[in-house]
This record gives sequence, C-alpha cells and structure tokens, in this order.
Amino acid sequence: MAVNRSPHSLFRQAAIPAFFAVLFPAIAAASLYAQSSNPTSATNPFYGSVTAHPASDETLQLSLDDAVRRGLQNNLGLKQAENGEKALHGEKNEALQLFLPTVTLTGDTGVYQHNLVALGFGPAAVKEFARFLPPGVVIPGITRDTLTEGQIHFKQTLFSGPVFAGYKAAGAGERAAYFAKMSARGEVVQQVATAYLHAIADASQVDDARALESADQVLLSQAHAEHEAGTAANLDELRARVQLQSQQQSLISAENALDKDLILLKREIGIDPGQKIALTDPAPYSDLAAQTPEEARASAYRNRQDYQNFQNQLVAYKAIHNAYRAQRLPTLSFNGYYGVSEVASVGSHGNFMAQGTLSIPIFREARLRGDADAAQAQFSAVDAQLADLRNHIDQQVRSALLDVDATAKLVQVSRSNVELATRTLSDETDRVNAGVDDNLPLVDAQARLASAESNLVESLYQYNLSKLALARATGVLEQQYRVYLGR
Repeated sequence: MAVNRSPHSLFRQAAIPAFFAVLFPAIAAASLYAQSSNPTSATNPFYGSVTAHPASDETLQLSLDDAVRRGLQNNLGLKQAENGEKALHGEKNEALQLFLPTVTLTGDTGVYQHNLVALGFGPAAVKEFARFLPPGVVIPGITRDTLTEGQIHFKQTLFSGPVFAGYKAAGAGERAAYFAKMSARGEVVQQVATAYLHAIADASQVDDARALESADQVLLSQAHAEHEAGTAANLDELRARVQLQSQQQSLISAENALDKDLILLKREIGIDPGQKIALTDPAPYSDLAAQTPEEARASAYRNRQDYQNFQNQLVAYKAIHNAYRAQRLPTLSFNGYYGVSEVASVGSHGNFMAQGTLSIPIFREARLRGDADAAQAQFSAVDAQLADLRNHIDQQVRSALLDVDATAKLVQVSRSNVELATRTLSDETDRVNAGVDDNLPLVDAQARLASAESNLVESLYQYNLSKLALARATGVLEQQYRVYLGR
C-alpha cells in the first residue's frame, strides 16, 4: 500500500507493542502474487506446495474435488496465508497482555562482603558508633553477611488511551488476516481448478489426435492397397503418408503438453511430481443460470474476502489514528511488590512497595500532531483504495458476465462446426470409396474436423474458466465451484 510511514514504526513511537510488524504485510500477501508466463513457486507461492507423500507405483485416481481438497491442505501460498493469520493471532495476544496484570516471582541468596571504609564509615564514624556498643565490641572495616530474599512483583496498566486503541487495531488486523487467508483459499481453488481443467482439455486433445491418427493409418493402408492394385496413383499413397506423419507429430505434441500440465497440477496440490495420476472427471459442461450485473455485484460486496479485508484495514488505521490522539490523555498504572529478606544471624523481615503512577503529557504537540497527521494520511489512503475496490469489483463482475456470455456462444458455434466437419468427412469418405474423388478432399476434410474438434475443446475450456472467474469475482468460488462448472 502506498503510505508514508509503516504502522509498525508509528506504533513503536506511540509506545504500542510491535504486533503491527507482521499485520499489514500479512493482509496484503494474498493479493500480491503476480501471474507469470513461466509459473514457479518463486514468483507465485500458489504454484508450489508441500509434498504430502512420496511417489508410489500405483496410479492415483484424481477427481476435481480430490484435487481441490489436496490443494487446500498442501498448497504453499495458502500455508503462508495461514501462518500469517497465526502470527497475527499471537500478536493480538501480546497486545492483550497490556490489559492484564503482570505477576512475577523472584528469589535469590548470596554471600556479600562489604568494605565499610569505602562506603563512608571511616575511623571517625566508627568511633561515633562505638560509644553505643557494649565494651569490647569492635566494628571491623570488612564485614560479611548471607542474604536470602524472595519477592512477588505486580504490575498493571489501569488506563492508557494508546493501549486501548492499539488493542482495537490488533483485533481488526486479526480479522483482516483471516479474510486474507480466505481470499488465499479462493485463489487455491481457482488455480487448482484451472490446472485440472487445462489437463482435461489436453487429455481431450490427445484423444482426438489419437483417433485421427488411427483414421489416418486406415486411410494410408487403403491408399497403399489401392496403389498396389493399380487403382490409385502413387500420389494418393504419398499424400496419406504425409497426413499420417503430420498427425503423429500433433499427437506427440499433445501428449507432451498433457504431461507437463499434469506435473504443474501435482506441484500445486502436494503430489510428488513422479507420481502417476489419472484424471477421473470428464470436461464439465452446463449452461449457467443468468445473473444481472446488480445481482452479481451485490453478491461480491457480501462475499468478497478482499473487500472485507480492506474494510478491516480501514478499522485498523482508524484505531491507529485514535491511538496517536489518545497520547494526550493521562496514563495510570500501578506497580508493587511484597518480599521477605533474611540476613544470617539477624532474622527475617517483610518488605513491600505499592506505587500508583499518573503520567500526564504536558507539551509534545509537534510530535503528537505529526504522528496523528501521518496516521490520518494512512487512513485516507486505505479509504480511497476501498472506494476504488468497489469500482474494481463492479468492473470485474461485468467483465466476467460478458466473458461467460461470449464463451457460451463460442461453445455453441464450435459444436456446430464439429457437426458440419463430421458430415463433410463422411460425405468425402463415401465419394472416395465410390471412386468419385481422390483422397485430397478427404485429407482436407480430416484436417477441418481436427481443427473443429480442437476449437471445441478450447472453447469448452475457456467457458469453464470464465465461469470460475465469475464465481471468484462474486466471492463464492470455494463454496460453489461445482455449481458453476455444472457438476
């Protein structure tokens, strides 16, 4: 956040404990991870995970729900957000201690030697004391004694404006960290679901490429037999062979892409990269119930964790501002102890101290006004960011709705293209078998069908991504991703 001074440094100056050292970095952590064209956990922790189990020889059957569950358990980005929340909870407890009494028990024993001359008891002073002592008693210049003592100390702040405001800020900070964690959970669901859907799309591409390779193999066999029989030209056989090899290249590329995307998926959900997995869910498809921008925006304001995060940041910065203003108020505290001291050969005796302290600031106006102005600037900055976030949410919701509508239409067009390409291929196959055409139109029809099927797979993938983006924009992704994907 673009602020002039960190909350941690300001609260150190205001005599507030250092629980803000991790407060605002933890709040912002969930929204600072940048997307990368070469995804690694170094650039984005959500691309990494803690490996739960070593690889085994068995093939792991993995559904989308299983992948999401594993991601929520093992994803590195989410674990960092959870640790941030734990740290804020600990800092809040540290702030709570300022309201509670501090009681400590001490005890010690030791042998002490004293030089009375060094302490000011010279010969003249000793002579004055000697007349009060019985005859024959001599005061030595060096004395020794054994002292044993035990004390119980009590300390409590009874009233402090900065402490009260600081505790309120700590509570708001803890709530902000909670919403940062929940936002991170939504990020995990979106990342894992996207990776799973991408792998499904790649698997569909592999299946299509393998089916087309089989068809091209049959076409080559037919062309070779016809050429051997003298009913077809050598060009037809060469054309079929080129088509088969081209399709084999496409299959190799599709299988390579699938393997790499499966590795990325395993890295995000804590599965060993060497573990064999099989995706059990097919590509989901269903039409999404229509939503108006107003309905989606209302859901976003109600459920978006980053929006609630900023609202709690606002409360925290307001409390910081109040803490600085409260430095003008008196501070009341109580300190005391009770102890027992025993000197060898003398006996024991109790001792105590009870002290109330009232501290009233007289004149620190320049410092206090400067701190308050800096805190007010931070509050205003977060307030402006919250207002901007409201507009940004509106923009995200409207863009997501447009994407869902556009990709749904693309799916319809792609399916129609596949049907047309399939009919065209069937007609061309009949013409070739009837000897009306050579196999050039047939090869072209196969290429068009392959392109149409690839476009359908891509459009289904984009449609599902747009629905996930809409669920994320409205703040319901973790709870309703199954509904949005039509599962």
